[in-house]
Order: sequence, then C-alpha cells, then structure tokens
Amino acid sequence: MARVSASARNFTTALSRMIRKPRTPRDPRTRGHARPRRTPRSHPLRPLPPLSLTPATLAPHTPRHPLAHALGLVTVVLLGAWLGLLVVGNVRVPVGPMDTTMTLRPSLSGGTKINVSPLGALHLDSHHAPLRLDVNVDQLDPDRSQALVDHPERLAGLQDEVTHDVEHGTLDLALRSCAAVVTGATALGLAVYRRPRRALASGGLALALLAACGATAYGTWNPKSVLEPRFSGLLSSAPSLVGNARSIVTEFDVYQQELARLVTNVTKLYDVTSTLPAYQPDPTTIRVLHVSDIHLNPAAWKIISSLVEQYDVDVIADTGDTMDHGTAAENGFLDAVPDLGAPYVWVRGNHDSAVTQRYLQRLKNVHVLDDGRAVNVAGLRFAGIGDPQFTPDRSTVPGGDAANELAGDRLAAALRAQRAAGTPVDIALAHEPVAARRTDGDVPLALAGHIHHQDMEVLPLGTRLRVEGSTGGSGLRAVEGKHPDPIEASILYIDRGTRRLQAWDEIRLGGLGLTTAEVSRHLVEENQPGATPAPAPRTPSPGTSPGTAP
Repeated sequence: MARVSASARNFTTALSRMIRKPRTPRDPRTRGHARPRRTPRSHPLRPLPPLSLTPATLAPHTPRHPLAHALGLVTVVLLGAWLGLLVVGNVRVPVGPMDTTMTLRPSLSGGTKINVSPLGALHLDSHHAPLRLDVNVDQLDPDRSQALVDHPERLAGLQDEVTHDVEHGTLDLALRSCAAVVTGATALGLAVYRRPRRALASGGLALALLAACGATAYGTWNPKSVLEPRFSGLLSSAPSLVGNARSIVTEFDVYQQELARLVTNVTKLYDVTSTLPAYQPDPTTIRVLHVSDIHLNPAAWKIISSLVEQYDVDVIADTGDTMDHGTAAENGFLDAVPDLGAPYVWVRGNHDSAVTQRYLQRLKNVHVLDDGRAVNVAGLRFAGIGDPQFTPDRSTVPGGDAANELAGDRLAAALRAQRAAGTPVDIALAHEPVAARRTDGDVPLALAGHIHHQDMEVLPLGTRLRVEGSTGGSGLRAVEGKHPDPIEASILYIDRGTRRLQAWDEIRLGGLGLTTAEVSRHLVEENQPGATPAPAPRTPSPGTSPGTAP
C-alpha cells in the first residue's frame, strides 16, 4: 500500500507539472513543491477601469452641426450619383438604321441634345429639369441602311420602328440610371462614412432625387419642342436636316413623325458621306434672305453667296448700313453685289451716304428703295425708305428718334396709297426699328436693322416686325470689345399664295476668329399645329397714331 501511495504521488506530481502554466505566479501556500524555472519578469495585465461617459471623454467626439452634416450628406449623394451616371449611366440603342448611345447628364437647363458627328448637334427644349438627355449617333449600320435602300417600302414602317426603339431605349436608360445613381451614392457613402446605414441612406436619397428629376421632366415635357430646334455645326447641312417651311407646317404635328423624319434625314447624310443630298426647295414658298449692317466686312459677301446657294434664296433684302463712312472710296466694296446670285433690295442706313445710294442704283440686279418707292421682285412687292440721318457727317445735328418717326410716317402714307391703288405692299423696309414701327397696320411684314441683334415682334395692329442683327459682325467694331460680335442673317419663308410669313431661320455664325454656326427654326404662331390663322393687319382708324394701339 505504501508503494502504491508513493507511485500515485509521483504520477500526480508529474501530471501537475505537465499542465502547469509556466508564467502563472505560484501560490504562496505551495512552498513545499519544487520551484519552476526562473523566467524573465513580465508585468501582469491589469483590468481597465470602466468607461465613464463624462463630458470630458465626449469632448473630442462632439458631433457636427446638423446643417454641416446635411450639407455633407447632400454633397456625397450628388457626387456619388454623378459618378455613377458617368461610369455606367448610358445605354447603346439601335434606332432604325443608326447605332446610338443615350445618356443622362446633370444640367441646369435640361432639354435634349442629339449629337450627329461630324455635322454638329441638334438641341431641343424638350423639358425643364436638372437632367439633360444626350443622344450620340455613333454610326450608321451598313446592313440596316442597305436594307432600307434595297426595300424603300420599309420606310413606311420606319416611324413605328423608331418610336419603339426610342421607347425601349428610354426605359432601359431609366432603369440603368436608377441603378447607377443608387450604386454610386451608396459606394461613396460607405467610403466616406464607413457605416452601412449611412451608405444606404445616401443611396435612397439619390434614388429619391432622380425620381424627383424624372417627375419634373415628365411634368414639363414638351413634344412640340421639335418645331423649333437649334442646329449647331456645319451650316451647309442645315437645309437638309431642317427641310422646308411647308413640310414643317403640315407634317410636324406629331412628335414620333418628326423623330422618324430626323433619323431618315441623318441616314441620308451618312449614306452620301462626303456629298450632301440635294436640297429640293418647296415651289410654293418664297425665300427671302434678310441681311443688315454689313459695315464694310468683305467676309459678308461670301457668307451671303453661300446662303443664297444653300437655301435657294429668291431675293435678298438689305436694311442698310452696308458702308461705314459712306465715302466714294468705299464704293468699290459694293461691286460684289450683282454676283450674289439673287436680286438685291436695299434701303439706306445712317452710315450710308447719298453717294453710296447713287452708286448702288447703277449696279445690275439692285433695287434701291427710298421715299416709299415700291417694286415687285420675286413675286413679292417691297417698299422702303432710307434713313433720314447720315451720322458720319459731323457738320449736321442728328435728328434722333423724331426724324425717324417722321420718315416712318412718310413710309406708312406711301403704303396706304399703294393699298388704295390696288397694289398692296407685302414687305416694308426701313433701317431704324423706330421708323418701321410706324407702319403698323399698313403692311403684313416690316424689316429693319441698326441695333445689331435679332428680334421678332408682333406690333399692336398686327404687323410683324423683324429686326436683323449685323451680317458683317459689326465690321471693324468687332475688335473693340472683349468678345467679337456674331454674324447674323435670317431666311424668311413667305407663302406664295397668301404672301404671309410662315417660318424663319435665324442664322448665327461665330464672329471674328470663330468658326461656330447655329441655325434656329421658328414658326409663326398661326402656323403652329392646331392654331387658327391670324387676322390681317388692321388699318389704324382716323385720329389714331400709327404704331400705337387705338
């Protein structure tokens, strides 16, 4: 028994040594046991005091002001949503024979921009929201284009096909944009805040913001915006893209039809590559090119000649200030007028002298109007009066607006005399808008210049006044300001039967040293789809001053 007890004690001692922790301090009460090997002294871990949430401990982590927190969250949401749209917020959509890319982009003005490289871009005021729809025409699919060429009957169904393609692409773009803004805002929120709840809040706020923008765009959607597009890029492509005035009035009443027509025109442009398709003018429309304030700019003649050719212009109407000082030395500048390709109707401006007027009267194909003289040109009857002032002559005191009002009254009297004689005037010309306004009620359309920017207004008695900008870019004055003045002209579409204005194109070219071009199509109110024709101008009653409402 003694041996068994000794063996048991030895086994117990060995086992305790095997399971003993080397660095655990020995209990003082076990002095009789063998001491462990000496190990390097280590400091025992002491328990941390309990965390006390006192003002002192919270001071370094004081939360930000609520306004700063909200601004930070909005910044994260907007930046994340924009990055999401930039990275994945676009879809490639086949529209008819074209391969296009649709994208949503942040914008203060909204609208739709159709990029047709290399011809330029088409801008539509389709909606007002902080989102712009960009449609990039990437390329023309050769197989689908050739199928249209081989089977022209398919063009009849192209409208439905384009409409379906655009609807499908828009839906796909909306879904992809939602996913893009939510993903971008959530990812950026997670990177900034490092809290899943904050990140999810950023994504939800981005989705709500996109939904609000979509609702705003839907509420302000204007399908008739295609009636007044703005073209930028190569000026020579504008007639082929825009079409003619008659087709705009009669065929642009449905948005889907116009969209299909646009795609068809672009298809033709791509199909001919380097050669633009021939522009077929509407035989029932008279085209009047309105120019003014050339101010000795020789580049104007080249631009006017190009516009006459591209738009098949019937007659050019110049409302004066062709010269700068009106001296005989400048007369050689006018020698290019007979070769512009269309009859030239002209009235004197305040920078044109009697010497200038007499020189123009001797040129071929030029019709100088003054003192209410009327002429028939290209199926229209014009009458006009020269500016009563010649401002470069410092020896005379300018008469100001009073002189122009008297000149306008003389022109109005001549118009009434023409109407009484059975030869009513269709278009009246004066240099100063002050004079042109005195013809209100005596002529359907009055043209003027002088102020160097374009304007269109309907006067109280029904006469429409068109004021042209500077077709010479203000001449030498273009280098005086910080930004050069643009070169401006207009194409006026006159119905051959009624001799009333139907539509007009505002043409705006970049000034000195610039190469931009923009063409804007506008329709008169009575030619808008569903509108009623406007009444003829009313002749002012006796005792009523012209240019003022009775």
